[in-house]
Amino acid sequence: MKVHTTNYENTFIAVADDSPATSGEVPPVKGDTKTVANIAFEMVTKNPYKFTSDDVLFHVYAERKDLTAGELEEARKQFFSKGQACMRASPLTKRYGWGIHNDEKGKIAMYGVGTDDYEKFSKDENIKVVKAMKSSR
Repeated sequence: MKVHTTNYENTFIAVADDSPATSGEVPPVKGDTKTVANIAFEMVTKNPYKFTSDDVLFHVYAERKDLTAGELEEARKQFFSKGQACMRASPLTKRYGWGIHNDEKGKIAMYGVGTDDYEKFSKDENIKVVKAMKSSR
């Protein structure tokens, strides 16, 4: 079975051109349910450069599907047997004003648009800079 990945290395994902955010915003919780953006936001902000994009996306999937520890290994294989949308399609980069830096090992951290770190990474000529996908066509 082919394994797909969403990981980037030495790359900065800049906020989408049509994002309404002027700074990094904490994604709002909807009722009692955490959104995809909430789960990913908490995981990455509490653990900068600890997880890859694949780790974060699968964790979001596992939490929303309420998978047990015994189900995780097989579920991860199945999840990545098909291509998945990467962090360029995340609400964090499209709507909430967060740029994602991927280090040389593919581990990620987030930086709010307008911050010094965001500006530094978005202009760094030693890494690849890509834009998040626009919300509108």
